Amino acid sequence: MSAPQVGTDVCVVVAAYNEATVVGDVVRGLARHFTQVLVVDDGSTDDTSRVAREAGAMVVRHAINLGQGAALQTGFDYALKSGGITHVVTFDADGQHRPDDALRLLAQGRSQGYDVVLGSRTLGKVVDQPWQRALLLRAAVTFSRRTSGLDLTDTHNGLRVLSRDALRSISLRQCGMAYASELEHAISRSGLPWCEVPVEIVYTEYSCSKGQRGLNMVNILFDLVHARIKTT
Repeated sequence: MSAPQVGTDVCVVVAAYNEATVVGDVVRGLARHFTQVLVVDDGSTDDTSRVAREAGAMVVRHAINLGQGAALQTGFDYALKSGGITHVVTFDADGQHRPDDALRLLAQGRSQGYDVVLGSRTLGKVVDQPWQRALLLRAAVTFSRRTSGLDLTDTHNGLRVLSRDALRSISLRQCGMAYASELEHAISRSGLPWCEVPVEIVYTEYSCSKGQRGLNMVNILFDLVHARIKTT
């Protein structure tokens, strides 16, 4: 028996860039559980917007590619302007997350009063993770713990739940992937209750080709350090 569909007070925000081959399946999987799915097309040059709409998503499109942080902030702004939305779920467009995990994160936040619920692959399960990615993620977790003040087990996990109060405390200025460290720092500053929940991450040949390579993680770590220097 499938879980009942979540109401219109929850919006799933999917940042997407050139994801036409997979975004339809991602949206359809989410739409089985969530009434509102918003795809922010970050200046794609393929049919991402059309495929997402046909799959049942609302679509907002950037005229040019700005980066995942900028795309998520667009989704956050949409949610804050929509008075009835109490929670946002962020969900990657490349198919590496499970909608069932999103439901569990949302249930944890609502039942336990957490304003922020972060998915953790370290506490959960990882399928076919490249070893280079694992090593660099460990370094990123150490960096994030020291700079954000949060005792995290995972970082740069795109599956998370944020309450309306949490959204008000976040204003992402890092347009690229380093936004995750900025978001964690904002959570720490806000003092809002947060927790981590185990999730499953599935690495595929497609997701690795879309930016999960080791070199990309090196770029992320560089952006994190650079952003930290600028803020201090």
